[in-house]
Amino acid sequence: MPVDPNAVATWANAVTVGRILVSPLMFVVIPEGRAGSWVAFTLWVVLCVSDGVDGHLARRHGSTRAGAFLDPLADKVLVLGAMFTLVGRDVYWFLPVLLIATREVAISMYRVVVGSRGVSVPASRLAKWKTLTQQLSVGFALAPLTAVDVRWLWLGLLWIAVALTTVSGVQYMWRARRPEAAAP
Repeated sequence: MPVDPNAVATWANAVTVGRILVSPLMFVVIPEGRAGSWVAFTLWVVLCVSDGVDGHLARRHGSTRAGAFLDPLADKVLVLGAMFTLVGRDVYWFLPVLLIATREVAISMYRVVVGSRGVSVPASRLAKWKTLTQQLSVGFALAPLTAVDVRWLWLGLLWIAVALTTVSGVQYMWRARRPEAAAP
């Protein structure tokens, strides 16, 4: 049975809120330096897979306006929190994370503004690839098997994520210029 698009209390939204609430634990278990951690990696994988679970539940039972807002927010909290923690642990360089964070904040603000006019801005296909690339970069930076010896992999994915983040951000802004995109 489809859910009301105005509903807040849905299974998909519960999973999404759970991702947001568990994210700080994820940041705490990220180790200092580039050694990697099985605990951090496992928790990261569980949180990333739960993104697919809430998406599956939303597609199966119907998406909601709250979910359209909460799911990208959960992605941002998780990914940016992990990336800034990795910057603080001297794993990631600050510049690519700053570039990613700038776009994420700008698009989130855009979503809030147009959302107040009743316009929903679901994630584009490119933005979903962007999120996956960000998640893979963090995951490989956390995995003990790749954190040190395969550094080129997660660094390369980080810079690919910067490119996808930039292009998808420009894509959203381009679409926002169209009159029908701004209409409620």
